[in-house]
Amino acid sequence: MKMICQKTVLVEAVSNISRAVSPKSPIPALEGILIQTEEQSATLVGYDLELGIITSIPADIKEAGKIVIPARLMLDIIRKIPSETILISVDEKQLTLIKGGVAEFTILGIPAEDYPELPNVDENSNLIIKQGVLKSMIDQTLFAIATTDSKPVHTGSLFDVKQDKITLVSVDGYRLALRREAFLTDQETSFIVPGKTLSEVSKLLKEEDGEMSMIVSHKHIIFKINGYHVISRLLEGDFLDYNAAIPKVEKTTVEVSTRMLTEGIERTSLLISDRLRSPIKLNISEDLIRISCSTTIGKAYDEVDCKIQGEDVMMGFNNKYLLDALKASDCDMVKLQLNGALSPMRIVPLEGESFLFLVLPVRVKNDD
Repeated sequence: MKMICQKTVLVEAVSNISRAVSPKSPIPALEGILIQTEEQSATLVGYDLELGIITSIPADIKEAGKIVIPARLMLDIIRKIPSETILISVDEKQLTLIKGGVAEFTILGIPAEDYPELPNVDENSNLIIKQGVLKSMIDQTLFAIATTDSKPVHTGSLFDVKQDKITLVSVDGYRLALRREAFLTDQETSFIVPGKTLSEVSKLLKEEDGEMSMIVSHKHIIFKINGYHVISRLLEGDFLDYNAAIPKVEKTTVEVSTRMLTEGIERTSLLISDRLRSPIKLNISEDLIRISCSTTIGKAYDEVDCKIQGEDVMMGFNNKYLLDALKASDCDMVKLQLNGALSPMRIVPLEGESFLFLVLPVRVKNDD
């Protein structure tokens, strides 16, 4: 194999592909990137048996072939090469020459035959959506995906597609994040995508109106984004019935500035650390949210103006969970809907139903 390509194009492709490469694997080939040449392009593949990323880049192919090159080493080498073009050449013993200008490296590649095959994906449904919309939906729900696998199905987000809308839902036992968008389709489907996959998909998506597609089969999904194909397994199991989990009534409604409430909680949380854990208290009455916290090193107090309708209430929360939800809301004002001190807090927009965040309270003593 022998090919010449632009350094900037190769560095960008290898950087993105590397995110699907196993840092450590019992199969050495999975720690590398598979390069396969075609007529005037080279296809690069990264795969860790759960997530795969594929792209093609333009290249001047002098001699066809394929090779697996250790991903981390390859990326370090091509970033440091000073030349604008890079030559990659492989001999029959898998010795791989990477050269740019006078700088050259010879490393031992891995036979392409050792690289596992990616899964074949039979198309059950093809969903087309604007990149900016999907990126926003993923970014606003990613924080609530479970990080422990006590219930593996919750380590991903549910995509629920109906005739007139698409809904993304993440849940981890302490909070729920829901994001909804209008979506005209004649298909009705639901599937669960692993959180790791969604994190990588978000990095490839651009905040623009350009479209991307999702090809869904029973066990796998392919995201087609800007020349990249992201292949992932889907999670199997019974996802939480999110409609049943969301409280339908509220005794108290609070309208508040997202930034003011976030900053107030952040200030009050300065006394909280991994070693000094303590809930923050929200005392909601008289158009004020009084925020307080007490740990072994001291007490903190702050207050934020708001507009209250309904009963006064005093609640306790994990500061991180509440901050995550407020920061994900991405709007100037939010509405807090409460149904007593022990019922989950709903955080929703002032108008419409584009998002809903649910945060479970913690018990606190009313000693103020």
